[in-house]
Amino acid sequence: MKKALVVDDTKNIRALLTTCLEINDYKVTTAKSGQEAIDLLKIEEFDLVFLDIRMPEISGTTVLRKIREMSINIPVITMTAYATVKNAIECTKLGVVAYLQKPFTAEKVKSVLDEIFSNDDRVDDLGESLKQSRELIKDEKNEEAYEILKKALSINPSCSEVYYLIGMVHEKNGDVKQAEKFYETAERFEIDESET
Repeated sequence: MKKALVVDDTKNIRALLTTCLEINDYKVTTAKSGQEAIDLLKIEEFDLVFLDIRMPEISGTTVLRKIREMSINIPVITMTAYATVKNAIECTKLGVVAYLQKPFTAEKVKSVLDEIFSNDDRVDDLGESLKQSRELIKDEKNEEAYEILKKALSINPSCSEVYYLIGMVHEKNGDVKQAEKFYETAERFEIDESET
């Protein structure tokens, strides 16, 4: 049986996720603070972590950084009611596999789990998505390319080329400021890729 850790300072969220995960054959452990989560991760192995970003004392982002510092390389799904681009980029760099926007439903949790674990062809899909996007951008079909690239981002959120191509779409649409943001992100991931 797979084991999941649910980290959230809100009791209702912990209860909802516990129910959703147990229905999907997970053994669930919960933590109501970042410190509690870190302590649990030091002594127990998990297959999956659901992590709230905004918590008192230690934020979810700090917990995520500590997880990676401890060389724990498990899928992490972050949850937040306050999504920001800066936060998304930071979490993505730390290897978050999916985002849950609060409030969410049991169906949304199920679809995120399916998305993460049911697709072993994701690497092939990524290569195909990038190829398709480049052709669409060349043919000035920017909106279609953008939709494919958003899906590609969910396949591999640390692929520098996805960010570069999204930057190209924004540039072609005349939004230079947004394009620059994505080009910078692409460069950051390129550096990460060359260091590993």
